[in-house]
Amino acid sequence: MRHSLLVLAFLSALPLPAQAQSVRYEASHDAMGTVFTVVAYGRDAKYLGEVANEVFEEIDRLDAQMSNYQPESEISALNRDAARRAVRVEPALFALLEDSLRYSRETDGAFDITVGPLMQAWGFFRGQGRYPSRTDLAAAIERIGYRHVRLDAARREVRFDREGVELDLGGIAKGYAVDRAVEILRENGVTAALVSSGTSSLYALGAPPGERGWRVNVRDPFEAGKVGDVVWLKNYSLSASGSYEKFFTLKGRTYAHIMDPRTGRPVENMLATAVLAPRTTQSDALSTAFFVLGPQASRRYLATYPNLAVSFYQPGPAQQTFRRVILHSTSFRPPAGSLAEISPP
Repeated sequence: MRHSLLVLAFLSALPLPAQAQSVRYEASHDAMGTVFTVVAYGRDAKYLGEVANEVFEEIDRLDAQMSNYQPESEISALNRDAARRAVRVEPALFALLEDSLRYSRETDGAFDITVGPLMQAWGFFRGQGRYPSRTDLAAAIERIGYRHVRLDAARREVRFDREGVELDLGGIAKGYAVDRAVEILRENGVTAALVSSGTSSLYALGAPPGERGWRVNVRDPFEAGKVGDVVWLKNYSLSASGSYEKFFTLKGRTYAHIMDPRTGRPVENMLATAVLAPRTTQSDALSTAFFVLGPQASRRYLATYPNLAVSFYQPGPAQQTFRRVILHSTSFRPPAGSLAEISPP
C-alpha cells in the first residue's frame, strides 16, 4: 500500500512563463528513494538556490530519521526494540505517527503503516511479486495491524503489543517531507513554488507569475503520454496512487502492489486515484486509503472531512479502457487564496 516511484510515474507539472521581474529557479535532489524537485519564482536566483539547499537538507534529515533501510534511523530502532520495551521518539516524528494512526482509524484500516510484512509476503519488496503460500500469508497477517502500535502521548513513547510488528512510513513520509519543504519556503519569503516528491505527491505554493495557479497533468492509467485529468492548484496538494506498473500476472489474474491491509490481498478493480487536499501529508495517506476503499466507501469519509477532491480510475467495459469517478467532500470550500480544481482533459 505504499507509494513507489516505479508505480507512480504519472504526474507532470507544466512549465509556465515568468514575468520579467521574476526569475525561475529549479533544482532536484535524490532522497527517500525518489527525486524531490523545487521549482520557485523570485527576484534572486542565488537566494532561491540557498533556500532550496535548506529544503534538501531537511529532506535528508527526514530520510535519515524515517528510513527502514538505514539501520541507524529512528524508525529502524523502533522496529528493533518497540516489541520489547517502550521507545521514546522526537516530537515531530511522534506527531506524524499520531497522524498515521488517526488516518488508519478514520479509514477503517485502509491506510496502515504496519503493512510491510504483507508487501514482503507478496514479493513486492525488491522483487517482481509472487503468490504467497497460505503459511506465508497467515504469518504476515499476524504481524500487521495499526492497533498493535501503542502510543503514549504523555511520554512520547511507542510500543508494539506483539513481536514482528514493523513500521513503514513509505505511504506518508514523502508527503510529510513536501509539507516541511513548503514550511521552509514560506519562512524564507518564497511565495510561488511547486515542490514534488518524485511523481507521487506535490504541493503548489502560490502561483507562477501571471497565472491563476499551477497546472498539473495526471496521466492516463494506460498511456504514460496521455492526460487522464487536468488539475489546477494554488496553496493545495495533490497525491496519486496507481497499480499498473508494479504487478504480476498469474493464471490470467493481475495482482498489483497496493495492499488491502484488512484482507491481506492486493486491491482489485482499481487502476489509480488522485487526491487533492490542503496538506500533502493528508493527500499522500488518503490516495492510498481511497484506492483501497473505492468510490462507494470513500463517500462516507468525504461526508465527514472537508475540502477534499478525488478522482478514481477503474477498469472500463473493454480492454485498456477506464471509467472515471470524481468525488468531493460534502463541504468543499477551499480557503481564500487557494485553488483546487480537477477535471477530465
